Amino acid sequence: MQQTKRLEEFKKTVTNKFNIYNSLFLSLPYNNIENVGVLIPLLLDQCEKGLKEGKDPQEILEVFFTNFVDIKDERERLDFMFKIVQYVERQVVLYDSVEDSAFSKLQKYSSSLTIKDYFELVNRTKNWDKVSKKLSTFSARIVLTAHPTQFYTPAILDIIAELRTLIDEDRIHDIDVTLQQLGLTSLINAKKPTPLDEAKNIIYILRNTYYDAVGELYQYVKSNIRDDKFNNYNLMKLGFWPGGDRDGNPYVTADITKQVADELRLTLMKCYYNELKGLRKKLTFKDMQVDINALSDKLYKAMFNPDVLVSYEEIIACLNGVREKLIANYHELYLDELDQFMDKVHIFKTHFATLDIRQDHSKHLLAVETVLKKHGVIKENVHELSEGELVRLLLKENFNLDPKDFEDEIVKDTITNIQNLKAIQEKNGEEGCNRYIISNSEDIFSVLFVFGLFRWSGWDEKKITFDIVPLFETMKGMDASEKVMQTLFDIPQYRQHLERRRDVHTIMLGFSDGTKDGGYLKANWSILKTKETLSKVCKKNGIAAIFFDGRGGPPARGGGKTHRFYAAQTKDVANHEIQLTIQGQTITSTYGTKEQFIHNSEQLLTAGLSNNLFGKELTISAAQRKLIEELSELSFDKYDALKQHEKFMPYLEHRSTLKYYTKANIGSRPGKRGNKKQLTLSDLRAISFVGSWSQLKQNVPGYFGLGTAINKLKEEGRLNEVKKLYKDVPFFRALMHNSMMSLAKSNFNLTSYMKEDPEFGAFWNILNDEFQLSKKMLLQISGDKILMEDEAVSRESVKIREQIVLPLLVIQQNALYHITQNSEYKELYEKIVTRSLYGNINASRNSA
Repeated sequence: MQQTKRLEEFKKTVTNKFNIYNSLFLSLPYNNIENVGVLIPLLLDQCEKGLKEGKDPQEILEVFFTNFVDIKDERERLDFMFKIVQYVERQVVLYDSVEDSAFSKLQKYSSSLTIKDYFELVNRTKNWDKVSKKLSTFSARIVLTAHPTQFYTPAILDIIAELRTLIDEDRIHDIDVTLQQLGLTSLINAKKPTPLDEAKNIIYILRNTYYDAVGELYQYVKSNIRDDKFNNYNLMKLGFWPGGDRDGNPYVTADITKQVADELRLTLMKCYYNELKGLRKKLTFKDMQVDINALSDKLYKAMFNPDVLVSYEEIIACLNGVREKLIANYHELYLDELDQFMDKVHIFKTHFATLDIRQDHSKHLLAVETVLKKHGVIKENVHELSEGELVRLLLKENFNLDPKDFEDEIVKDTITNIQNLKAIQEKNGEEGCNRYIISNSEDIFSVLFVFGLFRWSGWDEKKITFDIVPLFETMKGMDASEKVMQTLFDIPQYRQHLERRRDVHTIMLGFSDGTKDGGYLKANWSILKTKETLSKVCKKNGIAAIFFDGRGGPPARGGGKTHRFYAAQTKDVANHEIQLTIQGQTITSTYGTKEQFIHNSEQLLTAGLSNNLFGKELTISAAQRKLIEELSELSFDKYDALKQHEKFMPYLEHRSTLKYYTKANIGSRPGKRGNKKQLTLSDLRAISFVGSWSQLKQNVPGYFGLGTAINKLKEEGRLNEVKKLYKDVPFFRALMHNSMMSLAKSNFNLTSYMKEDPEFGAFWNILNDEFQLSKKMLLQISGDKILMEDEAVSRESVKIREQIVLPLLVIQQNALYHITQNSEYKELYEKIVTRSLYGNINASRNSA
């Protein structure tokens, strides 16, 4: 019943409104071709009919250009297709605005557990003491990344925000004018953004959305928790990767990291200054104006000059003085507003968001080997040393490193950056930058190299105020993680470091490369088992384990329904804090408005809290584990066979948009690690890997192998076992729901012409067969008649978005075909492919 009401509301506030405003938009003239917008619905109709009839993109466009546009010249057709792409991009922006505007109305009919619902549930169960105790220490941290699928410029974000407001108020004339503005404003970067550009774009969202949203969420919890002493300012924490994540990005340097840290602090000072300015208009009392004006002047200077610092202690001391006078002399007038501002200062201090440092293990290996060679310890590499001797050097030997003594740029920058981190902490506070993450961690040296480099770079071992975070992202890394962590805990010096870090250890697990490596089910199952194992290892050693999940947008990169995922964690997984990355367009689509941010943050908190309150601790029995393991291995075998297929990489290189990700001015980071001429799967970044399958509308990493695995058990007469597993185990059900989303966003009709391809036809058929089988099997075990049956609104949204971009995708496939035919306009077709990435990525909202 609730789902029916929600769907009705969606059709009224989203579908109908979009159709109305889209008709306005499509009638706008664009670059002297006034009929482009009017012809888009005709092209969509031709695309839908043509693909159902099995026509290839060339045939569909030939019919369209011959019967509806009468353009025969290939060059003119290309110009027209560019205009179609530009229109579709803006239709996506319009749809995003309409859907975001309807968010609060749709939430009235949502079954999601909000903080308010949670407190009502607590009230009925009389569990306030337990909840208060948990909330006083529990926290969720979302870490914003600069992965190259978040590329709306601030100008476009402003237009989207304006459209949301106008749509909410049904101001037709103003909407019409704003749509004209949208039509004339570029949606893409004229050149590749620098890491600093990317950081500033995301800091824009911090300032305009998250500053107030985090404050409001905290105030709600504080006001309703029934605990006058509640002061968990870490309830909702923000992390930040742009400018600190140098894994695979040679453009992130020590200087960039310093600049981004300054930008975060300066922007926060602007937020503080503006809020204090509003308070100053209310606190007009003579004996506190001097203090307020003095603080205001300091903040004003500090928000423009990175060398002018105002400390957290200084701000709070001033505000405490104002507060005392307000209580003593002015009847507590405006005390609530002052307290709310002070709470924000307690939350954000002087850092706004914690800037994480991330680098690949291989770069630290290079740095350590270079240092040891320079000091005559080794001739070529660390393999000349025993493990014990290498550990001794890292923990005991003192090398006083000077970056100027090294020629290699990575080595020089690694040392410089580690030395600079002290200054960042002095300016932004320790929380400003206190985590160092190591990608591709597979042994103890992933952590010890960093520990050693800190020592050698001038840090006092007893004052290394950094958490060193291994990122176990491959199957090999996860398999080794238990031994790695126990060995580290057994090293006295490292154990002492952990004591100084409050006996807490953060461990990161990466879904993206795990899925690329092991396939969807095996990767996710391995991650859960690894969490359980590491939770036990940490507990045995008196360490609180914090798991940091590298979750991308789509299921193939750990995305999907976040609340469902965390609520399905077993009781054997440490549950002190939820941490996850928010990547790509998910930043704006899931956390882009204040309402969305608060709602989705509540989902994180309630998922974490529900796991060990009200007796909802989840277990998976030995028999259920055995069955998941069996399905996991069967699906992996199928996926691994696909990876080993001789056409796997050639198919991605020559029949997908893979190589065009690096040509688009989307992000600063290259599409692959290293500089090898021969493209390998291990060097390929998960974003371009998963994104390319998404552009093809095949979404292979999100389900491939599941159909074969389930069907194998069906052939053995064991389908009912899988059905029961789906019904009884929330973790397994959550994974299957995510795979159904991947399947629902697939459209093999788009590429069906490839089945006749002399080189790739057989390979395409393998993909299509597994898609059809996976869809069939998942519907059978769930008992559903259609994919996403219990998510009517999400299903409707996917349907509309897929319709919007279908003409763009047909144009993209047509261009890819002409590129293989060495057309005289090959360069223009390549530009079309590159340009077509944007609209599809935004329409999918979680494509990479």
